[in-house]
Amino acid sequence: MELKLYSEMPPSVNHYLGYRAVMRGGKPVAISYCTKDAAKYKKNFAEYVAAEAAGQGWEMPAKTRHIYVDAVFYFPTVDMDSNNYWKCMLDAITDSGRVWVDDNIVCERTMAIYYDSEHPHVELIIHPADYIGIFEDVPHLEWFESKCFGCTRYARNCSLLNKAKVGKIQSEIKDGECSKYHPKKADKPEQKQNYQNKRR
Repeated sequence: MELKLYSEMPPSVNHYLGYRAVMRGGKPVAISYCTKDAAKYKKNFAEYVAAEAAGQGWEMPAKTRHIYVDAVFYFPTVDMDSNNYWKCMLDAITDSGRVWVDDNIVCERTMAIYYDSEHPHVELIIHPADYIGIFEDVPHLEWFESKCFGCTRYARNCSLLNKAKVGKIQSEIKDGECSKYHPKKADKPEQKQNYQNKRR
């Protein structure tokens, strides 16, 4: 599953937010606001993203599934830094409400930078990351979880497994083994033998 998008050059971080002073408690406090150009870009791009997500059949992944956003930048000049152009663009995609719930799961990657003074723009390809939590991919997660089925913790909604699925590193899980594994009674060899003897 992937989503392909085209964006005009977004406002840089230096032109995304403005600041003004307001008085609070008798003291001046600086507050931020979205600049006019940035607000216009976000509104237009969010509407475009929502339409493209629907048209391309994009399905919003689980809240904890990380997403790659691969970008190719076509800058008008050679003195521009791609790091300065992600923030407003990602916030607009979030505002669309159709690609992800929160951009805290986004792994943004600048894949290439070119220069096009006549048509500066950004090309994006969005797709779920292969890894899930601490696991390399879906088969790796399924392999690890299959071993959990025989553990007493699994039936109690194991917190170690849940944390592993969202990428939390835990000392209890190392090299694919869980130090807190405790087999269910029916899975113990001596009890399996007793059960078989009763059936005879």
